[in-house]
Amino acid sequence: MIKLTVKDIADRKALGKKITMLTAYDVSISRLLDASGIDIILVGDSLAMVALGYDSTVPITMDEMLHHARAVSRGNSNALLVGDMPFGSYQINTTQALENGTRFLKEACCDAIKLEGGTEVCDTVGHLVKAGIPVMGHIGLTPQTAGQLGGFKIQGKDLESARRLLADARALEAAGAFSIVLECVPGQLAEIITASIGVPTIGIGAGPSCDGQVLVTNDLLGLFEKFTPSFVKQYVNLAPQIKGALEDFKNQVKDGTFPSDQHTFDSSENLKTLLEEDTSSK
Repeated sequence: MIKLTVKDIADRKALGKKITMLTAYDVSISRLLDASGIDIILVGDSLAMVALGYDSTVPITMDEMLHHARAVSRGNSNALLVGDMPFGSYQINTTQALENGTRFLKEACCDAIKLEGGTEVCDTVGHLVKAGIPVMGHIGLTPQTAGQLGGFKIQGKDLESARRLLADARALEAAGAFSIVLECVPGQLAEIITASIGVPTIGIGAGPSCDGQVLVTNDLLGLFEKFTPSFVKQYVNLAPQIKGALEDFKNQVKDGTFPSDQHTFDSSENLKTLLEEDTSSK
């Protein structure tokens, strides 16, 4: 399989081929996603909450993001790898954004970066694209600034905010974004935006009309128990199975049934002889 490029992803819209995107934060999950043929692996800032235990995505740093992105890149051969620009890494000025975007490509071998925001970040997006850094946009519910949006709520429910999101999408396309994530917007609005722009939309809680779909892998697998967003389909619930396995290990160690002979190496004949001699000499 040939590694996917930004152009491959952009071309999917015209070809009518749905795009699949999932998150990864370590090499093990990265290898599984890559082997399964997922189109895009996102090293999302969601790792702040599901992997590092922060209460939101805001505290995570560039160094923490790059640490995990490097691990993910070692497990990926085929998918387009996108690094999520954390809060505070691109808001100060375009120079800061360029420096940090470049770090994702140079230090973590990412193929592109993602950043949140609409018209207010278009100058930054344009600056990054002109410098050769592919950018994925992200509008609707933007977790890094959820406080300004009134919390983790559906966006674009009224006419004014819907028009604003449509304008954001068009502005991001004009600035050079190769795709746009639509998070927590009504399905009808996502359909309108998708039909109104020439770059792919990737939905999360945005209905079936988007050009692709993304979920947090830990949610999909049932590994994050703190909360599960209503738009998530949990394809398997691994947390109880893992807890059961851990309980079995604990109990078997305590009662002496693990390790058994099956999990113990046999001694060589020479070692057996040495042990017998040592025992007989006592």
